[in-house]
Amino acid sequence: MILLTNLDELDLLKKISKQVLITPEINQEFGKNLPDWIKIKAPLDKHYLRLLEREIDKGEASAIILALETPGSILIIDDLKGRKVAAEMDLKYSGSFGLLLRAKQEGILSNLRPIVERIRKTNFRYSDKLLESILEQAV
Repeated sequence: MILLTNLDELDLLKKISKQVLITPEINQEFGKNLPDWIKIKAPLDKHYLRLLEREIDKGEASAIILALETPGSILIIDDLKGRKVAAEMDLKYSGSFGLLLRAKQEGILSNLRPIVERIRKTNFRYSDKLLESILEQAV
């Protein structure tokens, strides 16, 4: 959400998803007012949440638990440790680049290159290999 906000593209979440849920922990990390279409929902399994927090950040842990508790959801997560945990739990997940690619494939975005150029000017960490792969797939 932070990257999308910095790119002035947060609305992509709304255009791609029927519903956007975040946890209170993510809301706190985000630190800005949310649009009314983003709903805050706390994960129910606090015990499992505390266990996951031993391995990964609170925000990622809470998002993973909420995804487990929300059938059919797709977790948006960029943190590598969090992605590995999500994969181990067989969750459907995507990173910010995957979200942008999907927006391009669905015709919501006409061109990814301008957005990628704006990402390059941020402190968002990514591999050049991933970036090139996304651009190739977006053609």
